[in-house]
Amino acid sequence: MKNYYLYLIRHGITQGNLDGRYIGQTDLALCPEGKRQIETLAADGIYPEVGKVYSSPLARCLETAEIIYPEQKLMIVDEISEMNFGDFEGKTQRQLQDLQVYTDWIRGGADAAPPNGEKFGDFTLRCIEGLDTIFSDMMRRDVTRAACVTHAGVITNLLCGYGLPKGQPADYMCAPGEGFEIILTPFLWQKGPTFEISGRLL
Repeated sequence: MKNYYLYLIRHGITQGNLDGRYIGQTDLALCPEGKRQIETLAADGIYPEVGKVYSSPLARCLETAEIIYPEQKLMIVDEISEMNFGDFEGKTQRQLQDLQVYTDWIRGGADAAPPNGEKFGDFTLRCIEGLDTIFSDMMRRDVTRAACVTHAGVITNLLCGYGLPKGQPADYMCAPGEGFEIILTPFLWQKGPTFEISGRLL
C-alpha cells in the first residue's frame, strides 16, 4: 500500500509571538526576525522537497510557505488556521491569569472556549477535516510528498489526537519554523482516522 508523506511546518515568528500574545485568528505577518529565521532554515536545507504545499489562509503561514517553497503550487486550506481565541485575542497570559473565565478555559475539555471564541472540541474537528481535505487531494493528484504550513495549535492538536505513537501535548511542541513528518496511508486513515508520526524536521 502506498505511503503519503506530509511535513507539518509551523509558521515563522510574528511580533505577537515575541510579545507572548494569543494571536489565533489575528492576521499578523511575519516580523523581520521571523523572515530572517525562515530564510536561514530554508537555506540550510532542512525542508524536504515536495510535490505540493498546503497552507493556512493567515498571512504568517502564506509568507512562510512562499519563503520555503517559492516555486511550488500552493493550496489554501481554511480548516487548518489557528484556533479562534475570541476575547483573548491579542492578550497575554499575564493580562488574563486572574480571570476565572481564563482559568476555566485553561482547565480544558471539549466544551471549553474563550468568550466569543472557539470550543476545543470544535477546533479538533476542524483540524481533522482540514487534514482530510489535504490527504484526499494528495491521493487524488498522486502527490506522495507534500508540506503543510500551519500553526502550533493545529500541529499539536493533530498529533495528540490522531497520531501514532500516542503522546502528550508537550511531546509535540515545536518552535517557529520547525515541524514533524507524518505518514498517511488509506488503511490507517479509514480505520482511525489516524496516521504515523515518523519524526521531527529539526
